Amino acid sequence: MGVFSFIIGLAFGSFLNVLIYRLPKRYSIITASCCPSCNYKIRWYENIPIFSYFYLKGFCSFCKQKISKRYLVVELLTAFVTLGLYLKFEVSIQLFFLMGLFYTLIVLSFIDLEYKKVPDYLLLVAFICSFFATDYEFFESLKYACLFAGFFILLEFILTFYIQNIKSRLLKDKNLRTQKALGEGDIPIIAIIGIVLGLKGGIIAIFLAGIFAIIPSIYNNFTKKDKQTAFIPFLMLGLFFEFFINISAKVFS
Repeated sequence: MGVFSFIIGLAFGSFLNVLIYRLPKRYSIITASCCPSCNYKIRWYENIPIFSYFYLKGFCSFCKQKISKRYLVVELLTAFVTLGLYLKFEVSIQLFFLMGLFYTLIVLSFIDLEYKKVPDYLLLVAFICSFFATDYEFFESLKYACLFAGFFILLEFILTFYIQNIKSRLLKDKNLRTQKALGEGDIPIIAIIGIVLGLKGGIIAIFLAGIFAIIPSIYNNFTKKDKQTAFIPFLMLGLFFEFFINISAKVFS
């Protein structure tokens, strides 16, 4: 069953790649898969998770354009997440809600990486799933969501004021006058972290997210490639890391 759950995760990972590519562009998600470079209709044996990527050596069989490594990363990440969830929760209602939540977070993260904005309806799906995926009672979960979201809304206001009114003048950078400390999608994800992990676990997860985000943020500042760092992927990493560390601690205790 563990191997089966891993294979199921690979299959879902392939579908998540479809969502990541098509949802921001508002393409249909039920049409046949095509090469994003040349629109070549992909054959079934060229669409097998992981295997097809290595079989094609990372290139489209028709136009020879390079296939993004994102497809491979998403499939493997989804497979390992599915396996980890199954090993802990086996076949249960909570397992399916956690899968729905974590899959949605994966889609949100990779969309945020590419576009620096995410669809609101995906945030709403993740937020609703989180109440069913947590071990906490509804009102306790709601309390943690409000605590985390409220604190970061206040923090976002303070940091944004500093960036737009102080940092922009010190650096004489007019672009900073419209920049915000946190994106609009970050606050709901922070609330979700509070719902799923509670107070202590949520604080640790957000602290880890900040640590994970430091290196690419410094790199972006030095290279001046991008002044805005997508934060949802790092919030997701913090949540996943703390969630699965807690699971491992309970299993081996």
